[in-house]
Order: sequence, then structure tokens, then C-alpha cells
Amino acid sequence: MPKEVIIVDKLYKSFGDNHVLRNFSLTLSAGETLAVLGKSGSGKSVLIKCIISLMEPDNGKVLVLDHDVNEITQDELDALRARVGFLFQSNALYDSMTVRENLEFPLRRHWGKEMREANAEAAVMEVLQDVGLEHTIDMMPEELSGGMRKRIALARTLILRPSIILYDEPTTGLDPVTAREISKLIVEVQKKYNTSSIVISHDMHCINTTANRVLMLIEGTCYANDTYNNLQYSNDPKIREFFD
Repeated sequence: MPKEVIIVDKLYKSFGDNHVLRNFSLTLSAGETLAVLGKSGSGKSVLIKCIISLMEPDNGKVLVLDHDVNEITQDELDALRARVGFLFQSNALYDSMTVRENLEFPLRRHWGKEMREANAEAAVMEVLQDVGLEHTIDMMPEELSGGMRKRIALARTLILRPSIILYDEPTTGLDPVTAREISKLIVEVQKKYNTSSIVISHDMHCINTTANRVLMLIEGTCYANDTYNNLQYSNDPKIREFFD
């Protein structure tokens, strides 16, 4: 059996009277891509922030690569985050830096004085090749299209060779053609690096393309957990409204 690299166990998170997550659980196995599907505002982004400890749950446990993210020290958390790539919905590129500088930033942060320029150059070029954008190396983010910025953000996520990648709405704001390209790229990345991934989305084409398994987040709970093909033929009205 594949090893579980993320375990979310009985998670609760509320904001006042808004109970976003209620007794919510999931597991992610090594090499698997799990999609979390839910309506806008259903708690998908809250879940992903709890997984990397950007937000603390009210109750429950989150284990990432055998570490309880709410019980480890800040130094241990920083080291763990280096093994977990996070593709932000907003891309989170630094506008004042070139593509090269954006990609080198995590290397400088984690390699520090150990970083050799030749090694950094090779790492930057490899991830740019992975996303098909070698020619953008000296461009500024403002010179890139939305799809190109998304690809550069993914390249920056890949540069530390993470074991896990968390994708927060990876196709939001993109035209249908570019969204399909990003979905295919997620699959290619998983195959090349054998990453374990969680894709947070309500883009049904993206989910169908990328996911081995789909978890439906409805009313704060893990309402359904199955393959896309099985879920699309469900007679449950709460599931059907996503596919109809």
C-alpha cells in the first residue's frame, strides 16, 4: 500500500457562526493526485492553509510527511514547507524581480551561502524547460500573460523539488485553452517528479484531467470520496449539481 503523506483527521474551523470545516478528514497517498471539489466559499482554501499551517484549526490534527504541523517548532515547520510546494491562486510572483530572480529566491532562502551560481542557473533552466518558458528568463512578471505567470509560479514551486504540491485554484481566471494547458502541465509534473498533489478547484475539466480521486467538500464535511467517473453518475442531488 502507498504511504500516506498527508493525513487530515477530524478538522474543525469556524469564523464566528460560520462553521467552515466540520469533522473533516482526508488522506493523500504517495504519488497520488487528490482533487478537493466544492463551491466558492465552501472552505477549500481554508483547508489548504490549515495543511501548511498558515491557519490553525479549532480542533483536529494535520500530519504532513509524518509531522504534526501544529506541534512542531517554527524551524521544523520552515524545513517541512521546503518539501511542500504551494501554488497560490494569485501566483504570488514578486513584481520587482525578473523571472530568473523570482526562481532564484527560494534557492537563496533555503540554500543560503551554500548556493553556487552554476547550480542555481542549472536549476532555473530545468524548471523553465519543464513549463516551456525558457525564453522568459529575463522578463518581468508584468510582461507575461496570465497563463505564463501561472507557469512561472509552478516553476518556482518545482525548483526545490517538493515531495508534495498543493494547487489552490490553478486555473481560476484563465481562458479555457490556457486552463486546459495548465491542467495537462500538472499531470506532466506529477509524472516527471512523482509528486503527491492536492488540487483545490471547482473547474470540472481540471479535476477530470488531473485527479486520481475526488473529495467533495459540502457543508464543511467530506461529503463524497470517489473517482471522477463514479461521481459523475451519482444520483445524489448535492453531487449532481456539480456535474449538471
